[in-house]
Amino acid sequence: MSNAQVAVVTGSNKGIGLAIVRALCRQFPGDVYLTSRDPGRGQAAVAQLQQEGLRPLFHQLDIDDLQSIRALRDFLRDKYGGLNVLVNNAGIAFKVHDTTPFAVQAEVTLKTNFFGTRNVCTELLPLVKPYGRVVNVSSMVSSSALRGCSQELQQKFRSDTITEEELVQLMGKFVEDTKRGVHEKEGWPNTAYGVSKIGVTVLSRIQARLLNEQRKGNHILLNACCPGWVRTDMAGPKATKSPEEGAETPVYLALLPSSADAPHGQFVSEKTVKPW
Repeated sequence: MSNAQVAVVTGSNKGIGLAIVRALCRQFPGDVYLTSRDPGRGQAAVAQLQQEGLRPLFHQLDIDDLQSIRALRDFLRDKYGGLNVLVNNAGIAFKVHDTTPFAVQAEVTLKTNFFGTRNVCTELLPLVKPYGRVVNVSSMVSSSALRGCSQELQQKFRSDTITEEELVQLMGKFVEDTKRGVHEKEGWPNTAYGVSKIGVTVLSRIQARLLNEQRKGNHILLNACCPGWVRTDMAGPKATKSPEEGAETPVYLALLPSSADAPHGQFVSEKTVKPW
């Protein structure tokens, strides 16, 4: 078993994920894994970084596939005895003018962005070593989507006692409400991406609380963050930030020094804790 430290970035063959891997290869004192659903694209991204003189490693990961997540889990456990840094970056978004029915967009978007991310956390968080860092890439859209929710939903999503089970039920309810065409009547905003990222931000708050309760002495810090509006395939060419600029806050949180005890359980943008 290797004594090396290890970092994993999900969905990192392009865009912000690739920029996070690039920065970690330069700054993180250990092995950095670029992961991708498609091995061909992943290997091509690794080759691109190798040409820049960096040394990322590759592991296949499809966060929609539990077997794929568990294969990565077993690999990390066997080779490294755990994990030091996890950046949950993988996510999808439909384009604004996409004509796919909203209920389908809701189901597909939440399957990856919320349920897939949650599955990665369920399998990999137990592997995170003392002083580990976990970064869940969310979005400022989660804040605006939260403001677009009914008061009742806002209260639930801001609650300091909401459980993971309750959050999962709410995310499932959103998908069901869109299928029945009643999501607006039920107090939901008209953004599947926004609701999926509400889920990621609230999940992060819950996970941090559980780490405090169950592993207080381990000094693990877990946060959600917004990379900003970044020029990627997802956000388009008009966005204001380069992928490298978008990677700054996730990388800052991934590399918080071992002496740090905050931020933890927060929503961070531009390296600053934002109110939820």
